[in-house]
Amino acid sequence: MTISGVIDTPVAAPINTTNTGSTTKSTTDVGADQDKFMKLLVTQLKNQDPLNPMDNAAMTSQLAQLSTVTGINKVNATLESLRTDQAASQSLTATNLIGKGVLVAGKGVDLTTSTDSAGNTTSTSVFGIDLASPAESVTISIQDKAGAVVRTMSMKSTDVGTYPITWDGTTDAKTAAPAGSYTFTVKAVSAGKTLTDATPLQLAAVASVSTGSGGVKLNTSLGQFAMSDIKEVL
Repeated sequence: MTISGVIDTPVAAPINTTNTGSTTKSTTDVGADQDKFMKLLVTQLKNQDPLNPMDNAAMTSQLAQLSTVTGINKVNATLESLRTDQAASQSLTATNLIGKGVLVAGKGVDLTTSTDSAGNTTSTSVFGIDLASPAESVTISIQDKAGAVVRTMSMKSTDVGTYPITWDGTTDAKTAAPAGSYTFTVKAVSAGKTLTDATPLQLAAVASVSTGSGGVKLNTSLGQFAMSDIKEVL
């Protein structure tokens, strides 16, 4: 779903295109290698000693080398084509995320406030957690800039997975927290032991997509992330 009232989505920039000329170049290189090899072989046959010509075994060996080199080059060309196709597919998938919110590793919480036409004020924020192991209990502590805990949340018998969490700004003292930036920690416990694979997640707004030698990257309000960094799309 598209986030509304939580973040100001930046204006999407045009996607940078990937250069796909490498596949054509690889195919051309295969033919060029074959031509070079055959020219060398023909030149060798023309200039061989008539009294001591190349025997069948040597001829067969050189032709086998040509076949091996050609086969390797074709495999390389095919792999390059697959890599290019995969990059194009990832780029297309990534462009569908422009304008959306995604959860990535991070401890930040941005609490925003809005007022409707009737004068009613509401606050909201979105963040999340990722659990790599089941937890009997999960405790989330939201802290202000001074490090004081303003709100504590808990979850019971939680399975493995990614969990988006919303906070309406209500504190433990039942007061309204001011809009602004907060941080949070997550503590997951199972069988009396604290789990080390519970990851806090922060909301980021996807503005544009970049492609290059490093692969497809998402340009967000929190910086640049790879597709593999995205835990959930909201």
